[in-house]
Amino acid sequence: MTKVMVVDDHPMWRDAVARDLADAGYDVVATAGEGRQAVRIASAASPQVAVVDLQLPDISGVEVTRALAASGIRVLVLSASGEQEDVLEAVKAGATGYLLKSAGRPEFLDAVARTVTGDAVFTPGLAGLVLGEYRRLAAAPAPEPDAPRLTERETEVLRLVAKGLTYKQIAERLVLSHRTVQNHVQNTLGKLQLHNRVELVRYAIEKGLDGE
Repeated sequence: MTKVMVVDDHPMWRDAVARDLADAGYDVVATAGEGRQAVRIASAASPQVAVVDLQLPDISGVEVTRALAASGIRVLVLSASGEQEDVLEAVKAGATGYLLKSAGRPEFLDAVARTVTGDAVFTPGLAGLVLGEYRRLAAAPAPEPDAPRLTERETEVLRLVAKGLTYKQIAERLVLSHRTVQNHVQNTLGKLQLHNRVELVRYAIEKGLDGE
């Protein structure tokens, strides 16, 4: 059973999200209404996924996302804001996905399920925004170590990640299992000494792997 944490300062919303998750079979190990409280509780509860709101009364959800992601927790931001700055800051902080609170229950639960597997998930319309930022970041020069050796399959998966495909789409395109695609991505992150999908896509675009 996947352990999930819910961070939101509105008690009714927080309880409703936690209830939906529990009804769907997730183990809601903790809830929090403040950012610092969330970071503190997460270290003890050890959730695999955290559903985090950006607007918190003490520190921002971006700061919470950064702290949780650094601990290996996958973060799905669930926010009322669809502003470009909020979305990009959350992704740069390490969020695996970003969903608007206007999403329906099925869309929310699907997003959580995909976050559990490490897939990037965004409210429709935001994915293109994030990919555009990847491209902008790739235009900025950055120091890089000696290029590691990737296998042909890892390079192929990396090329499709750079084009914005989800893990599911990559699996279907290459006739692989979702788990195999995840493994290739994790191996590639390790070889390149990168930490998340943002850095991975930036690397791929810098190498020109996002073209046809």
